[in-house]
Amino acid sequence: MSFNLAVILRESRNAHPDKPLCHIGDRSFSYAQVDEISGRIAASLRSLGIRPGDKVALQLPNLPQFLFAYFGILKAGAVVVPLNPLLRAPEISYHLKDSDSRMLITFETSADEAVRGAAGIAELSTYVVNLPGSDKRFSHTKSFDELYFADDTGDIEPTNAEDTAVIIYTSGTTGKPKGAELTHFQLFMNCTVSGELFGFRDDDIGLAVLPMFHVFGLSSVLNVTVRFGGTLVLVPRFDPKTVIDELVLHRCTIFSGVPTMYFALLAADTEGRDLSALRVGVSGGAAIPGEVIRAFEEKFPGVVILEGYGLSETASTATFNISAEQRKVLSIGKPIWGVEVRVVDENGTPLPPGPGNVGEIVIRGHNLMKGYYKKPEATAEAFRNGWFHTGDLGYRDEDGYFFIVDRKKDLVIRGGYNVYPREIEEVLFEHSGIAAAAVIGKPDEKLGQEVLAFVVAKEGVRLTPDEVIAHCKERLAAYKYPREVRIIDELPTGPTGKVLKKELRP
Repeated sequence: MSFNLAVILRESRNAHPDKPLCHIGDRSFSYAQVDEISGRIAASLRSLGIRPGDKVALQLPNLPQFLFAYFGILKAGAVVVPLNPLLRAPEISYHLKDSDSRMLITFETSADEAVRGAAGIAELSTYVVNLPGSDKRFSHTKSFDELYFADDTGDIEPTNAEDTAVIIYTSGTTGKPKGAELTHFQLFMNCTVSGELFGFRDDDIGLAVLPMFHVFGLSSVLNVTVRFGGTLVLVPRFDPKTVIDELVLHRCTIFSGVPTMYFALLAADTEGRDLSALRVGVSGGAAIPGEVIRAFEEKFPGVVILEGYGLSETASTATFNISAEQRKVLSIGKPIWGVEVRVVDENGTPLPPGPGNVGEIVIRGHNLMKGYYKKPEATAEAFRNGWFHTGDLGYRDEDGYFFIVDRKKDLVIRGGYNVYPREIEEVLFEHSGIAAAAVIGKPDEKLGQEVLAFVVAKEGVRLTPDEVIAHCKERLAAYKYPREVRIIDELPTGPTGKVLKKELRP
């Protein structure tokens, strides 16, 4: 079956060509403009020898050029390989080689590292998007502007629905990053089903601060918005004040973020600011504490936070809470349409519902990747008996809602007892003076592991470790509460704002 994901842009352009697809600063680009520019880029890629199935690495922050290049690559029938602009040269080199990329499109602030990373890779060309007003040039590169000027605005290459459209690299928390191959059909289905879940409308205006090189920002923000003909407000870097300013200026109706972004917005000054247009907050990437949901909805009346769950390997969304009426706070919701989710034991046997029946969450459905690029053994390990094994621990309740307990690798086994860091973090967030918290296990000679909590105090609050331990001790079983608490200024986070527990581990 012939199908190319770029059709979502073409169809929305046909429906309303003059409508803004995106705003950034004082500039706007309509659906017609993005469709035309991406078509020219597709034609330029073809003229440069990029063929269907070739890989093109895209290393840009949330800028209009990301949209131009993304849809241009898809229209050419090539495969998009999104990369983090903050990668260093050895990391860039690994990703380019592992993905067999033939072209790299990067940003001026990343270009020095990109040039070093690309050095010595045969038949790889590098194009640089400059900062506004800059004409800086880098050795062994060309200007991205050169890709704009093809005469042909381009037909869309008739790719197969099962062809790879995007290779998203996993975070690499358990070794070298692996490239999850996502097809045109999978990404189309995921953005279609996801948008329908909370009633995305063509008059919705979404704030795009989640990086689009990450599957959450790419599939659940960019693709959803274009699929349903909405408008994006592009914010290249998360800053609470900037986000509030943009939400107010553009009357944004949807905000998508990870929990740390919601923490920061809770602390931001919104006195006198009109945020009444905001109706939905979508949360994912990590578990959001119930106390944060309650406080956010109190601070921003009319907003409902809906939590979902997914991975790079599931083209973003796998489960979701669809509305305020049907959600369960702390739950990741129910499986999206066409997707099955189970909780299984170590032998793959399904477990009955109930919080006492914690097991690994496994998934199958239309949203699952083809596999890890060039890694058949890793693919075989992830897919067992037709189910994708997520590495996440959780349970299902009697109503069919799923609850994440923790990552399998984050589980703390203290003296033979299973301790789930998320449960302790929920208790920590109930403390009125705690702004952020993360719990890990640290090696212990007697017990195997001991519970260690890292805590960030709210501005103007003085916390002591003993006070925090006492708070937990009153609310948790003796084997669960942290014996050590470290008060720190901030938690380490990745490019999406997700807490990096691996950097906290001793």
